[in-house]
Amino acid sequence: MLRCKELTELVTDHLERQLSLALRMSVSLHLSSCRHCRAYYGQMKSLVKLLRLLPAEPGPSQVSDKLLLSFGRRHRARQVSQHHHDGTLQLLPLDRA
Repeated sequence: MLRCKELTELVTDHLERQLSLALRMSVSLHLSSCRHCRAYYGQMKSLVKLLRLLPAEPGPSQVSDKLLLSFGRRHRARQVSQHHHDGTLQLLPLDRA
């Protein structure tokens, strides 16, 4: 049977129907015998419902631009480190990528 800590790690996936049948049954079994986890599960279920009601708003364009720039730098740094001539891994700071 799952322990409470294990259950808390699976609640979101359970609510989104992302667990295997065996794990879903383990979660259900634990919930049937643990009132504290049932309360936690109920709170998380309510939270997920409320979050789904929120409109999906795009973030400010400045934030999107900064994220894209940062991801581009990391990608280039990864490419450079993979092609280092002596086979060693070379990590580059993001501002130098």
